[in-house]
Amino acid sequence: MRRRLFLAMLPVAAFSLPYALRGIAAGSKSAASAAELQRDWQSLLAPGANVTLTLDPVRKSEAEWKQLLDAAQFNVLRQEGTERPFSSPLNDEKRPGVFVCAGCTLPLFTSAMKFDSGTGWPSFFTLIPEHLGTKSDYKIIVERTEYHCARCGGHQGHVFDDGPPPTGLRYCNNGVALRFIPLRRA
Repeated sequence: MRRRLFLAMLPVAAFSLPYALRGIAAGSKSAASAAELQRDWQSLLAPGANVTLTLDPVRKSEAEWKQLLDAAQFNVLRQEGTERPFSSPLNDEKRPGVFVCAGCTLPLFTSAMKFDSGTGWPSFFTLIPEHLGTKSDYKIIVERTEYHCARCGGHQGHVFDDGPPPTGLRYCNNGVALRFIPLRRA
């Protein structure tokens, strides 16, 4: 009887293993530590970093955005495009620091919030509070949650509920929509 139960549970274990490993890779952070990461995000911001900390809206014409952004950034941030998976160097970025919107330099995530999702896009399990907005997206017919910079409205990516603990979320971000500012200790 025990053998049958063991054999019946093998497929469940095989299915659950990748999710368990993702949690281990994310450091198995507790719910309290996610709140701490959100509260203390500025500890990973380099002194004197050129970032915007205001949520005052940025309003630019399409021509102004085209002048400010390269073609790939414009496609993603302003036209809600998607970059090819595994094409961004930020997918492999492991240094401590802060990820800011490439359109307006508003901090969105920190390196402590990042995990390797295996999807080919930089992924985060939590965010800097109030710095992202969301809306429903039906581009592939199925409803998804799109998120964008709260300051300039630039499209960043989509959020899914298949991330690691403690949040179970995966903010799947286009690398060209971000700029990374490494922490340089004084």
